[in-house]
Amino acid sequence: MRNKTQTTQFDLEYFFDLSPDLLCIVGFDGYFKKINPAVAKTIGYSLEELMAVSANTFLHPEDVEITTRKLEELRKGETVFQFENRYIAKDGSTIWLFWTAVPIEREQLIFAIAKDITHRKLNDQQVHVSAILAKLNTEQMQRFSTDIDIIRPALMTDNSNLKWMGSNNKVSTKDQAWLNKFEAVVRQHAGKLQVNLRSLSADMAISERQLFRQVKRIMGITPNQLVQTIRLHMAWEAIASRKYHTLADVAAVAGYTSKVHFKKLFNQVYGIDISELL
Repeated sequence: MRNKTQTTQFDLEYFFDLSPDLLCIVGFDGYFKKINPAVAKTIGYSLEELMAVSANTFLHPEDVEITTRKLEELRKGETVFQFENRYIAKDGSTIWLFWTAVPIEREQLIFAIAKDITHRKLNDQQVHVSAILAKLNTEQMQRFSTDIDIIRPALMTDNSNLKWMGSNNKVSTKDQAWLNKFEAVVRQHAGKLQVNLRSLSADMAISERQLFRQVKRIMGITPNQLVQTIRLHMAWEAIASRKYHTLADVAAVAGYTSKVHFKKLFNQVYGIDISELL
């Protein structure tokens, strides 16, 4: 009997480690207690890094609230089916996961399994954005700063890639890494009332003059123009996600507090009434 039990445990461990799905045991405290290698492989962090802090640490900021509500349901003994949320991988990319979770109240644990549906989500976004772009007339299409075949895939991903943003110049690996950091800083400041070169340069650990020269050298535009381009890209991401249905919501995601100003700017750049898109 003992050998049979040991064999069963071995088989379960073997299945746990080799499963392509993300398998994890989470405590009611929100910490991972046990995770299989697929979790680390998908999110990019080591098992030790994932288990050292709350699982919410790796969540997309916009999904923390809804995930917290689901955790409360599980703590009350409710099983969660077909729940989607996003995690931020170590390389900065966004991972979409599709969860089923079952609570074990006696042990204060949650058994959960997730599938990586990122590819499906990106395909859905591509179809949606393609439908939007198909409605544009020739004049509107010409408002875009570069060829539509370059813009379209750029809208499909959260990975930082600024080469298409306002410049046809080829960007070196070193400059691309710097631009990625600049974009991340701009995204962190989204929604703040006062964002100026002083605060951006402080976060980039360089002077305002150095910041201006660096952006001008790489992109051929001013830092303020690059900030505007990044924020408008964030607006396109919000539209493509189909999670936001009002002008106010998209404006907020893009970091604009004034709906009127944002709508006017969007129309000036693209020649499109954003309300019609929504």
